Amino acid sequence: MAMGSGTTMKIIGIALVVLGIGLAIWGYQLSGSLGSQITQAVTGSDTDKVMTFYIAGAVSFVVGVYLSLEK
Repeated sequence: MAMGSGTTMKIIGIALVVLGIGLAIWGYQLSGSLGSQITQAVTGSDTDKVMTFYIAGAVSFVVGVYLSLEK
């Protein structure tokens, strides 16, 4: 890639994987909060904030895996 060397992209990829896992864990912890549980009981779905953390974590994880495995 023209953005940087392979080593730099692998480091960025690993950082994104760690960030993705952290965001997913943070979203999971938010889903256990009182406000989120009340919303989930009333609507049957997670709050937007929790879903944002889950989606951002998944995207970051996938991009990080791609960057770290790319040659």
